Amino acid sequence: MNIQGPIWGEFVGWYALPEKEVHVWRTTLDMAPSGFTKFWQILAPDERERADRFHFERDRRRAVIARGYLRLLLGQFLDLPPNKVQFEYDEFGKPGLLPEQGPSVQFNVSHSGDLILIAIGRGLAVGVDVERIRTDLDVADIAARFFSANENELLASLGGPLRYKAFFNCWTRKEAYLKARGIGLSLPLDQFDVSFLPGEEPRLLATRPDPAEASQWRVRALDLSGDYAAALAAPNSKWGLKCWDWDPLILVDGAKSA
Repeated sequence: MNIQGPIWGEFVGWYALPEKEVHVWRTTLDMAPSGFTKFWQILAPDERERADRFHFERDRRRAVIARGYLRLLLGQFLDLPPNKVQFEYDEFGKPGLLPEQGPSVQFNVSHSGDLILIAIGRGLAVGVDVERIRTDLDVADIAARFFSANENELLASLGGPLRYKAFFNCWTRKEAYLKARGIGLSLPLDQFDVSFLPGEEPRLLATRPDPAEASQWRVRALDLSGDYAAALAAPNSKWGLKCWDWDPLILVDGAKSA
């Protein structure tokens, strides 16, 4: 089922994160210099070093803001100052919390354009992806290189704006699934199929080489606006979902201090 716009609730205070529940937070990457400075101060030395590797200042700022938001959120859920949150990285480079800090808390981050989404789950893996819909791309060429033969055939049946929307629906659902599994692009995008046609329920349709994998995961669409496509993936078990809009000023000023 698609998540419709009104389900995005306005942030009014911090909520507990129960087992088997996912919270998705939406906010902007457009931040005043004072907020950026606060985020820079709570980053670990290795995070600052990675941010400084970006060639363009715009990309550097976005990397800092995205990690700062993540630290702020995790700090609230773990009852820690944001600068005390500690990460470890698996063989695919996916970050996770140190076991002693939050063994059951999992998270994922995605940003595109001026929008950032952060998904946090307790007791289950999560993957989230957002993309700004761009009509200047040759989506047929990209699909031919990355999507399955069946997906290419379905995409070719659409024209005009519907094709662009469908392409980004397909891309974000695939990315969300890969990110939830934590394996990156070690599994090629054409090795599994997702639904993406207008009006279709978001689903993982087929997985290769293990067909049983498709029934083990659940994919949901996140309704943002006409300019974005987004998706969330998690194991196919019973889990609740809450979506929140944040005011960056409230979040930054309301963070726990060290």
